[in-house]
Amino acid sequence: MKIFIDSANLDEIREINELGFLAGVTTNPSLVAKEKGDFHRMVREICEIVDGPVNAEPLGITFGDMIREGQTLAGLHPRVVVKIPLCEDGLRAISFLSQKGIRTNATLVFSANQALLAARAGASYISPFVGRLDDAGNDGLQVLDEIMTILDQYAVDTEVIAASIRHPMHVVGAAKLGAHIATIPYQVIKAMIKHPLTDLGIARFVEDGRKLLGRS
Repeated sequence: MKIFIDSANLDEIREINELGFLAGVTTNPSLVAKEKGDFHRMVREICEIVDGPVNAEPLGITFGDMIREGQTLAGLHPRVVVKIPLCEDGLRAISFLSQKGIRTNATLVFSANQALLAARAGASYISPFVGRLDDAGNDGLQVLDEIMTILDQYAVDTEVIAASIRHPMHVVGAAKLGAHIATIPYQVIKAMIKHPLTDLGIARFVEDGRKLLGRS
């Protein structure tokens, strides 16, 4: 399973990219708004940092707005993937952009039915929102499991991005179910790295090293 970071913060993206495992980035209008920068400049900078897909989302929600803004975003850099919300106009936009050779990511997916339609419309990626499903009283990983089962059964080329990751166990669950990608917030990635037993082991190594140096 590939690891993306879900962020528009350039410092966070640079820091995680330097760890050597980052395969891509997802952003959305809410994340971009927090950074209060020029959206297109930010997308270009992210593309220069990370050697992988950079998912950017149009602000418009009508078919016309999505295809117009989507084509503009795709023109910013070859690594840009256009995120499109799963709705009727979104499916039309996914189909239109895909036929133009522009990669798309169907976002705000909450059911296997939506995922199947997005895949058939030509989406390169599908993003089921695991955490938001849990928040609403559903089982997000169960929905992800249904999506993986259906798409695998028909050998669909579309890659599934486990999104709306709330904690490290969501990442483990997504990996066990065979998700192609998990897009993970900065703080959750940091939590994945740490373990109290690792910290304890390092502290003991440091203590033993000091003792050895004291003997030399």
